[in-house]
Amino acid sequence: MKIVQINAVYEYSSTGRTTMEMHEYLRTNGQEAYVFCTNKHAPEINVYQMGCNLDYKIHSFMSRLTDGQGLYSRGATKKVLHLFDDIQPDVVILRNLHANYIHYPSLLKYLAEKDIATIVVLHDVWTFTGHCCYYTEDQCNKWLTTCQRCPALKKYNKSWFWDNSASNFKKKLNLFRAIPRLSVIGVSKWVADEASKSPIFANAKNIDYIYNWIDLKKFFPRKENTIREKLNLQDRFVVVSVAQGWSEVKGLFKIFEAAKQLPEDRFVLVGRMAYKGEMPANVLPVGATSSTEELAQYYSMADSLLVCSVQETFGKVSAEALACGTPVIANNSTANPEIAGITCGISFKNNNVTQIVAAIRYIKKIRKSSYTEKCVERATQEFNFEHQMQKYLQLFADMISWKA
Repeated sequence: MKIVQINAVYEYSSTGRTTMEMHEYLRTNGQEAYVFCTNKHAPEINVYQMGCNLDYKIHSFMSRLTDGQGLYSRGATKKVLHLFDDIQPDVVILRNLHANYIHYPSLLKYLAEKDIATIVVLHDVWTFTGHCCYYTEDQCNKWLTTCQRCPALKKYNKSWFWDNSASNFKKKLNLFRAIPRLSVIGVSKWVADEASKSPIFANAKNIDYIYNWIDLKKFFPRKENTIREKLNLQDRFVVVSVAQGWSEVKGLFKIFEAAKQLPEDRFVLVGRMAYKGEMPANVLPVGATSSTEELAQYYSMADSLLVCSVQETFGKVSAEALACGTPVIANNSTANPEIAGITCGISFKNNNVTQIVAAIRYIKKIRKSSYTEKCVERATQEFNFEHQMQKYLQLFADMISWKA
């Protein structure tokens, strides 16, 4: 089979790592695999960079000016489609398209006209809205019929002046409905269920979910751990939270409120910290890490992972923490509670600080050790790389067989 993935990045960030890991698996298991992205050019392994920095800047500027994310970079997209003519892919996987690098109408029209099996992987919800990547925070359900007067124009792919969400929605509606062999795969059951309600995907032949995977060779309980000593945590009860970048959306201030009520416990924040204001004395920001080994040590030394984000299509940090034997306390919103299930953590509603504090005290009382075995078992069963890849390979074969 010839499998093409299109994603904003390769190797970097969670979607980039997922793209790379699938690409490497396919190549080492006898498939002809290709990737098109913005940050890598390695033709010897069939990874190609789309466009250039100038093109990305122009696309970004025009997108902000016109609310036209994904409607520029025509030249770069045309070059890729010429390569598609040579490759003749059996399956094309679309991941993050909203990063100022692709003209998605040209791409989708090509896939429809050539009747190429197309998989949309939902790392967020941008493909079935008129503008936003997430709508939970704004409690918006306009995407169920048609987007208009978008409340999220100043977020994510922000628009300075215009609201073209209605036009964008209509474009996606017509373009995705025209693809004969379309599968929509959520990285959680929650986001797949949301997509099944969208008129944009009304003609999809298949809407399902395949969880993101965790590298269980890297994420597992660490017995030897120097981080507690390094941070002078000693025998403290430790709550870890992880984010690529800390902000109010990720629940930073809710963590502060909980920490103030639990002065004897320690709250370790892993991730880039832009906030410069005052923090509770028992909150320890440790910065970002690019080391999976170090990240696994943070998870392993924690008594619990705390997730205050209100909008997650999967929640990879939760799955990684489970793999390291650590229970998850998570907001009962979007995919958050789904990842830990009912046996490996506790959910709280609407970032209710009283409930967060109660959950922390409960785990402190019954101890992390009562969860560890169940957490590792769940991660091994649900987020196993080999198992998830076998699901994708079966999907590829099924979609190829759908061709008339």
